[in-house]
Amino acid sequence: MGECWSRGTATFMIAGDICTRSCRFCNTLTGKPLPLDPKEPANVAESIRLMKLKHAVITSVDRDDLPDLGAQHWVDTIRTIKAVNPETTVEVLIPDFQGRLELVDKVVAAAPEIISHNMETVRRISPEVRSAAKYEVSLSVLARIAAQGVVAKTGIMVGLGETVEEVCELMDDVRAAGVSVLTIGQYLQPSRKNIPVKEYVTPEQFESYKSIALQKGFKKVESAPLVRSSYHAEKHV
Repeated sequence: MGECWSRGTATFMIAGDICTRSCRFCNTLTGKPLPLDPKEPANVAESIRLMKLKHAVITSVDRDDLPDLGAQHWVDTIRTIKAVNPETTVEVLIPDFQGRLELVDKVVAAAPEIISHNMETVRRISPEVRSAAKYEVSLSVLARIAAQGVVAKTGIMVGLGETVEEVCELMDDVRAAGVSVLTIGQYLQPSRKNIPVKEYVTPEQFESYKSIALQKGFKKVESAPLVRSSYHAEKHV
């Protein structure tokens, strides 16, 4: 947290703290979310102004309960942040919007500098780790983002039983979709109800993954045990 703060970066989660999905790696509450707060876009924008942030990362829970899955709330938040903080760059970490690419387009049109959507894990393990999401749908979301000229970013966790070959296959898949920024971090089990760690990946393997990813054409790669999606986010603009 201190490192992020010293770089003028912070992450905000919008659309509440109750998720409509129950991914096995995640410790976010699952249930019926509260209605969206119409004041939230202005509140987030004002927080960014008071904190004098250079780069703001916005993420959210999944809102499969809403007709537009929360897309307009994303748009309102991005546009309000930019209106209040014209010098602040904005990165958004979006859900898959159930593969509804017209909703992805709405977020792209709001003009954040970076749009991220996390693959989370390799193709074989994906159904076990995030049963409500699909590997191919996530690829289609990333391809839609990249096709419109926006910086497309994704992140994965390792230590869930994947092989090096499977990680390399995922790299190829997301590069083919147009992704230019990749983060790789160690999965850590947040509670007893979540899927257990299968392996603690060595620092040397993280360095190897970074080298492989750069050779495959990624422009920016963060790969280390404690890396998360927003790590060094301001460098990815």
